[in-house]
Amino acid sequence: MKVLVTGAAGFIGAETALLLAARGAEVVGLDNFSPYYDLALKRARIARFDAHPNIRFTEGDIADRPAMAAMFEAERFTHVVHLAAQAGVRHGQFHPHDYADANLTGFLNILEGCRHTGVSHLVYASSSSVYGANTAMPFSTTHAVDHPLSLYAATKRANEAMAHSYAHLYRLPATGLRFFTVYGPWGRPDMAPFIFTKKILAGEPIEVFNHGHHARDFTYIDDIAAGILAALDHPAIANPDWNSDCPDPASSAAPWRLYNIGRGSPTPLMDFIHAIEAAAGREARLVMLPMQPGDVPATFADIAPLSRDTGWQPRTDVSEGVPRFVDWFRRFYSA
Repeated sequence: MKVLVTGAAGFIGAETALLLAARGAEVVGLDNFSPYYDLALKRARIARFDAHPNIRFTEGDIADRPAMAAMFEAERFTHVVHLAAQAGVRHGQFHPHDYADANLTGFLNILEGCRHTGVSHLVYASSSSVYGANTAMPFSTTHAVDHPLSLYAATKRANEAMAHSYAHLYRLPATGLRFFTVYGPWGRPDMAPFIFTKKILAGEPIEVFNHGHHARDFTYIDDIAAGILAALDHPAIANPDWNSDCPDPASSAAPWRLYNIGRGSPTPLMDFIHAIEAAAGREARLVMLPMQPGDVPATFADIAPLSRDTGWQPRTDVSEGVPRFVDWFRRFYSA
């Protein structure tokens, strides 16, 4: 198995590359080192690749069409795990073209590379953000997702539709994973768990939106990486029972599938903050604020289909994951 992992200097990408390498796959990691957040953290993540001779890392941009075509032609990957993207909900209000370049043009280049070189299976990152204005819980891939609340969510929904067109036209097996609030060691500095931990340890106040009434399906990074590999090992197949008169939104007559990947049990935001306080041994100073534009009050993943089809199950509860994250944060930042 020769696997391209895009976004390999990212939080999920680095862990996925390491897990693939540990089980013997030949891994090529790609990242463009976007300055969206701290490049030193990204470089520290990929420094861990040095211990694995079967990981090769290269710097490059998925939006660079000639470069991507050349890479696919030269490497002849058997599988692709596409995690590179412009992430973040609020960033899109100020830098919308970043999303078009990375999430639309970049994804098209990945699809074209897979198509022209006969990739056996494409697994790509979608997001729980696609559920947008939906309020029915738990979020299910059988629900319609036609009302995104952010440009980021809109581009991720577009990725799902683009992948379906390639699965239909070129029989490219494509599996989309809708990630739910990933946290853990080596996490992203723009996400709430990181921000809260940093400020609590520094004795600084933290901003808590929606007056603390959020709930999130917090999912530990090790569980996410294991779920990605489980999906990769089970290529998307056509649903023989798919009915165009009553279409299932999560499958198709083409080799295309959508899954939620999360913990499957939402945690109230204040409970998560209390877990950080306990692990840090410090009390948070809270600044309660209203809901932000583009945000949603709660997320809750129905993960039964992914578990059924691949055997994957998340194993790490917040009570275990938060102390591990806080411990890593203190060691990495000498906090």
